[in-house]
Amino acid sequence: MNKEDTLKLLSECDSGIKMGVSAIDEVMDNAQSDTMKQKLNEFKTEHETLKGETETELVKMGADIKEPSVVAKSMSWIKTNMMIAMNESDKTIANIMTDGCNMGIKNLNKYLNQYNGADQTSRDIAKRLINLEERMTQEMRQYL
Repeated sequence: MNKEDTLKLLSECDSGIKMGVSAIDEVMDNAQSDTMKQKLNEFKTEHETLKGETETELVKMGADIKEPSVVAKSMSWIKTNMMIAMNESDKTIANIMTDGCNMGIKNLNKYLNQYNGADQTSRDIAKRLINLEERMTQEMRQYL
């Protein structure tokens, strides 16, 4: 196990989870159907569970828990709100969520390869997060 790789992978997972929760929170009030609201709530809960596990591992390693960059959060907020302002619908929300999940899946796979010395626990968290993002993408497809 490479402690530095483990810390970096966990930090990237934590940042991605926080961005995902923030995105879900951003669109939640604009969801039109009860089914969409329910799905968003379920995925938010699953993200928050993984966030707790990730932060527990970071604390065990003595790492500081950081927030995603202000620039990344701002750009996401602007894009989300512009898209919703142009078309407030479940289809728009599904589009936003799918794009975010696809970006997360791509980045997490990159980090798994980049930080290949990370311990098994952090690798499992990353893989579970990838699986969560893939399931969320599939669930959102019915609204596209």
